[in-house]
Amino acid sequence: MAYNNSPIEKKDIQQLMSSVNRALSHNLKLDYLKNHSWKTEWLDFVNSKNDRMQTIFESIRSVAPTNATVLIFGETGTGKGMTARLIHQHSLRFKKPFVSIHCGAIPDTLIESELFGYEKGAFTGADRQKQGKFEMAKGGTIFLDEIGTITPSAQIKLLQVLQEGVFTRIGGESSLNTDVRIIAATNADLAHQVAIGGFRKDLYYRLNIFPINIPPLKERPEDLAHLTAIFLNRLNAKYEKGISRLHPSLLPAFQKYDWPGNIRELENLLERAYILEDSPQLMPHNFPLKPMLGFDSEIPGSDTFISISQARQQSIQQFENSYLKALMTKAKGRIQTAAGMAGISTRQLSRLLNRYGLNKDDYKTKSDA
Repeated sequence: MAYNNSPIEKKDIQQLMSSVNRALSHNLKLDYLKNHSWKTEWLDFVNSKNDRMQTIFESIRSVAPTNATVLIFGETGTGKGMTARLIHQHSLRFKKPFVSIHCGAIPDTLIESELFGYEKGAFTGADRQKQGKFEMAKGGTIFLDEIGTITPSAQIKLLQVLQEGVFTRIGGESSLNTDVRIIAATNADLAHQVAIGGFRKDLYYRLNIFPINIPPLKERPEDLAHLTAIFLNRLNAKYEKGISRLHPSLLPAFQKYDWPGNIRELENLLERAYILEDSPQLMPHNFPLKPMLGFDSEIPGSDTFISISQARQQSIQQFENSYLKALMTKAKGRIQTAAGMAGISTRQLSRLLNRYGLNKDDYKTKSDA
């Protein structure tokens, strides 16, 4: 056997190096795309310090470009709707419609017509043809929130869409093709509903191709500072008051609170406090859940002085809070009695109770309740 012992030519080395460089460049581009694939407007939303949320966002990055059906689980207020939008915006359908429908807010008698539409004359009052949400979402994504609430007949039609890609308007005879990606969400235990016969097993399996479980806010306290900053930025853009921070006592208190309303509750509380605030930072007394958050007569965690007007305001708030508790205890939760004792109207008293997060029912005796 003859061997070619000729030396490697310079041009061969250059071609080899060029190939290696192209391969390295390709790999670097892949790494760059992996780390920079989120659209700019979503960077704040996906910037979580919680390990579970980071894993969820990595999963979303994988499933978004596909047509796979996604089922999002999570408590009310955890951000299921925003997660669905995140998936749509990073899918190949992002230029097409994103149609959201809250199934639990629609009466059972109307859910099928909302989803699939109806023909003229299909029922009394159907004086024209109406498109359903599946037609409106053609080419895009339909988000079915609280999917566990839909009726058995609507479940059958939805199963037909998932299996065959077709549906029929109410009162119609011809089948219509649909081209939509389905994302569903629920705060219920669908597996349990299947077990007790409240939800179709075959539909559950069709929906549950790619499940995403969003943890409640109380299980991701490390995200509270970041979420608060996001909401403050939005509030500044909306109201232009220039409030840029929380009082130092608030974040530790937030991290101890259970947040039963999750992210939506945090957003709502911050907006209420923002509207009431007249200083550069959100103060504890503007939060209606002050007793639940554990504030006492001293402002904890602050080494800075505040103005005398702020100190006076805090003292008034602390006095009113203590006074109202003692007043409602003495009046056994009776608004009219308490208002008469305080020398104010029932309307004024109710407004004060709301300001301090006090509930008249908490002061009623068992015989009065």
